[in-house]
Amino acid sequence: MSLPILTLTRGISTSSTLCGKRNIRKFLFYGKAGTRDFKERQRVKPHPLIPIAKRGVRDTGYEKDGLWIDVPEMIPELVVPDLKGFELQPYVSYRSTVEKQPKFTAELLFDLIYAEKIKQDFQAGKLDENGQPLEPSIEESLTPEEALAQSQKTGSDLFTHEAPPSFGWPIKNENEQEK
Repeated sequence: MSLPILTLTRGISTSSTLCGKRNIRKFLFYGKAGTRDFKERQRVKPHPLIPIAKRGVRDTGYEKDGLWIDVPEMIPELVVPDLKGFELQPYVSYRSTVEKQPKFTAELLFDLIYAEKIKQDFQAGKLDENGQPLEPSIEESLTPEEALAQSQKTGSDLFTHEAPPSFGWPIKNENEQEK
């Protein structure tokens, strides 16, 4: 008795179909990939499921109802310092010492901003019975809602206070031995 042998083979075609059915989610056509017909259709009316290759360039606005709307905040701004007469070179020697700085915590921020004023108010007797200042500074007079709104403004991460000369950070040098 003989058994029929069934051989399964898979065919591979090297020719591309011009307008045939394809799984567009599986094949991403960036740059030069795709047929001429496909590229022409993408120029005239882009397919919504196929992303348009922007080659790493971000948009400076958005499209709404077929109109392009520029958003000034989305336009990159390069801040380049004027280095005329600058004598230092872009090099750091391997012989330089490594300085350790503590992690910037809320306690350190409090010490930099409020501690000196609280100390001065206490020594001058300008605190009421609850420990609140009689002459509050601008930061001390903010309500929690105002402080939250001010912290969420653009540019609020910039340090506007004049910091003490040493910034109050205990800097340790790795080469120095602890006493």
